[in-house]
Amino acid sequence: MTPTKKIVLVTTAQAGAPIVANRFIGFDGKQAKAAAPVLGVSPRDAEAGDTMAVECIGIALVEAGSAVAAGAKVAADANGCAVAGETQAAGYAVTAAAAAGEIIAVLLKG
Repeated sequence: MTPTKKIVLVTTAQAGAPIVANRFIGFDGKQAKAAAPVLGVSPRDAEAGDTMAVECIGIALVEAGSAVAAGAKVAADANGCAVAGETQAAGYAVTAAAAAGEIIAVLLKG
């Protein structure tokens, strides 16, 4: 199944560092790190200092950092990618990933 996104709430933030599209963003405007709180997902690349969109609530497309099962709680890894995890979970995987680098749909809990 090709994942699709259905965003309910988008905010803007200033990128505190270069941002890669489809990765989790922290409250500091940088790609989220492992065990850190997640604000949302950036749908596009951004350079430090750019104003960027951050998708906060809804179903967003996120790059997987490893294999992820549909229905699993997901959190950020060290690169801001989605991995299965309970600590600072950003939401639930709607679609599965067989390996790192695949794009999955994630239900952001907001």
